[in-house]
Amino acid sequence: MAKVFFRLLFLGAFVVLSLLAAGCLDDSSGTAGKDFPDAYKKEDTWLIHWYLCGTDLESRFGAASRDIEELTKVKLPPNVKVLIEAGGAKKWKNSHIPKKKTVRLLYDSEGLHELGQVKDADMGDPKTLTEFLKYGKENYTADHHIFIFWDHGGGSMSGVCYDEVTEHMLSLNDIRSAFDAVYKASAEHPPFELIGFDACLMATYETANMLHGLTRYMVASEEVEPGCGWYYTGWVEALAKNTAMGGSGIGKAICDTYVKGCKIDDSEDSITLSVIDMSKLPALKVAYDSFGIEALKKAEKHPKKFFSKFTRNAKHAENYGGNTKSEGYTNMVDMADLARENKEQMTKSAEQLIKAVDDAVIYRVHGIFRSQGNGISSFHSYDSNKRHYSSYADQKSASLPNKYLYRYLVYGDLPNGTVDDLQAQLKDEKLEIEGQQKAAKFAKENQDKPSKSNFNIKSLEDLAVQVDKDGYAAFKLSEDQMDLITEIHCNLVQMDLKNDLLLYLGSDGDIHADWKKGEFKDNFRGIWPMLDGHPVYVEIMATEDDYNMYSIPIKLNGEKCNLLVSYSFKDKKYTILGASQGIDDHGMADRVSTKLKKGDQVTTIYYGMTISGNEDNFVPVDGETFTIGDNPKISDENLKDGSYGYMFEFVSPNGDSALSKVVQFVLNKGNITASVN
Repeated sequence: MAKVFFRLLFLGAFVVLSLLAAGCLDDSSGTAGKDFPDAYKKEDTWLIHWYLCGTDLESRFGAASRDIEELTKVKLPPNVKVLIEAGGAKKWKNSHIPKKKTVRLLYDSEGLHELGQVKDADMGDPKTLTEFLKYGKENYTADHHIFIFWDHGGGSMSGVCYDEVTEHMLSLNDIRSAFDAVYKASAEHPPFELIGFDACLMATYETANMLHGLTRYMVASEEVEPGCGWYYTGWVEALAKNTAMGGSGIGKAICDTYVKGCKIDDSEDSITLSVIDMSKLPALKVAYDSFGIEALKKAEKHPKKFFSKFTRNAKHAENYGGNTKSEGYTNMVDMADLARENKEQMTKSAEQLIKAVDDAVIYRVHGIFRSQGNGISSFHSYDSNKRHYSSYADQKSASLPNKYLYRYLVYGDLPNGTVDDLQAQLKDEKLEIEGQQKAAKFAKENQDKPSKSNFNIKSLEDLAVQVDKDGYAAFKLSEDQMDLITEIHCNLVQMDLKNDLLLYLGSDGDIHADWKKGEFKDNFRGIWPMLDGHPVYVEIMATEDDYNMYSIPIKLNGEKCNLLVSYSFKDKKYTILGASQGIDDHGMADRVSTKLKKGDQVTTIYYGMTISGNEDNFVPVDGETFTIGDNPKISDENLKDGSYGYMFEFVSPNGDSALSKVVQFVLNKGNITASVN
């Protein structure tokens, strides 16, 4: 934000009026209590392939070693074996794996055996995955196969298994090419009973479609997983005790024991995990392609009107990984919730997509702060970053119509005849492959080039705001102006005259809004969320029916991170979920969520600039440093008396923004007065 808006007035903090509850597990998924019949004979043999990419989860926290230890607590019968390839970490916290090396291990009824090192292995290279698959196929026969990926995950854009030694990772295309090099795909007789991802954000349509023909079932999480991950003692023991169960029953055991492990770790509030029946993928593909086609038809006719509503609804749908500037962007949204929020626009395809998701997800669990998810996410361009879109467009398993839908949003480009061409391509496999290649090529060639925009949001810069008779800062937008906007935030800045600082405290959606009439006004009440009595900068991550999610940048014991916080409207309470690093430069989500504990040193982080200087932008500013007490909490408390600058921020569907004129709020002994210059 330009400094000129703030120097004109005495400014201050912002208002957040939402925020967090005590968490617990929510059993309203619709699959609670569901059981699956056994599918095989008890004497059938099983081989679990475990691709264990340790990364910093191992080198810093020993998480992979703990999961190996969990596995070895299970007494396996002779007909179950676990083949492990472990690498991708700078160092290991067990005696089996040398630092920066990759080894193969076998765990069976006689214990854990070291099979030897794998020379020059790169866990983020599809060749390493291919060789592991070949090794398993050539050396171990089994009636049924399971494959587990373990590491960080980044959803459809970024993939999984980041090797911290080589800094490479596996994309969805890489995974498919590796499996195709060893196994023949078959929808009727897939080579694997179950493929799972003990990694963040991988329960996506694009992941499932990539695995079609390779497995009967997929197990993965839509949301970021906590550091404890899956509970290997629990689900492997369930298979060891009943080797007749099929992939559906194994998937249920993984989900149920995951909940158990997360409860032990006190990290169950925002978890997700789902079991997907891969035989339902063809119907899901048809439904999702139809959704994309209908969206494109409407966007062709009225791009501004369509995308403003579509992206507004996507913001309200449950999304995963943060999708804010402070957290980073994964661009993953719950597929069915996106369709549900857009029923009014997508009258022909929304219900079909919701049903297809419901049919495909046969079992799922979730925490209380992830209650609107349905088990499968899909790409949505929350930040309109061209490189992010290019990574998505490069994935062969992504829906072709939806690639063009987001191309239109990100680039403002939709060639004539696109919808008719797409409908023809979807009927011919060869034409669809050619269309995929063309879409990927366009995105790659244009990711660094300027593009046109359908949304001239700068026309709203310095929009006039009036103070009405009741003392509210208010404005009204025309229909044409509404078509430029997907969100309206309030921004609050505090003027610290003593220290010559303007402190930006954050932004939120806490305003009175009538989207049908285009009428908006502030909801500033002179309160602000505070951590143990200290004001914090907040950024809203998600706005759901029952709760909001927030990100708060802090330094925890000297290390910069984001404190994740939830607010329950029902209980009118905040819950501190933990501190994490968000999304890294490689697109990988941080699985480690650190709980605040007594004695921790916390430094608040604001964004500021001097009042007297010539800076144009806010920069991070350390606030107060204090020690966490016995019961750390966040609560809404009164701001100190003084002057605060308040602006409405208008955000377009492609992520651009503009600011209204500044409103000055003065707090004085519980009274609030507003004025506009």
